[in-house]
Amino acid sequence: MDLGLSVFPIRIIFFLALFPVAFFWLRRTWRILVKKDFSEVALKKGLPPPNAEKYAPYEMAINGIAGVVMVVVIVFVLLGLLDYDTWVAIAGSTLWIKLFASFALGRQAHGLGPAKKKPAAGK
Repeated sequence: MDLGLSVFPIRIIFFLALFPVAFFWLRRTWRILVKKDFSEVALKKGLPPPNAEKYAPYEMAINGIAGVVMVVVIVFVLLGLLDYDTWVAIAGSTLWIKLFASFALGRQAHGLGPAKKKPAAGK
């Protein structure tokens, strides 16, 4: 089934969206690895956990691997080494796996439930 030019703009937009996504993830990796900035590690509601440096290597690995995969997909598409279905599958899977992994890491770092208050010692 040849869709012709009707889906061409969507394909271009999706391909162009890979650039800022890869940049953002690699920038987060750079901030954690080089600058030792843990302000974006394991976020939950926009806030890092109190012990963010404990989870920094995991967040760095998640962002680094996902960013490199996106850059490789961009390069392979520009070189004509991947057809549309293949690079969309790789990029889409990478995007969702990265989002789920970062979400899980954030929940692990902050705890799974709301904070429970301890009863007073005298009661």
